Amino acid sequence: MLLMLEDNCERLKRFAAVLRALDPTVSLRAWRDAHAMIREAGPLLPSAVLISLDHDLEPEPEAPDPGDGLMVAEWLVSQSVVRPVIIHSSNGERSSWMAGKLDLAAWRHWRVAPLGEDWIESHWRQVVRRLLRQARTIQDP
Repeated sequence: MLLMLEDNCERLKRFAAVLRALDPTVSLRAWRDAHAMIREAGPLLPSAVLISLDHDLEPEPEAPDPGDGLMVAEWLVSQSVVRPVIIHSSNGERSSWMAGKLDLAAWRHWRVAPLGEDWIESHWRQVVRRLLRQARTIQDP
């Protein structure tokens, strides 16, 4: 399972398509709200192979503040289950803050800047493919 914080429906469809093409056995569980991800993701961490986080989340009309990726990164480093994290945010400063939290807790992480029209199908895909291969190698010695 890949756990994801992402609020853009179009990008979510593209992430799901790339993941399905790489490994149809890995499901995608996504949240558009950091508070909900923090509430719900704990029991899913042991079955997750990877986490991908955006930072900036747009609130839905009439909805409360959805929080941000830094909140999730802070929560993640307090957990006992450690998984690789991809930071896929265009907010460079906050991405650095998220990476700093993960660094201090010795969590492996990668940054994928959303540059170009096909960044999900190219750069994000390459990172996910490599991490899924590593996860399979660790599980199947």
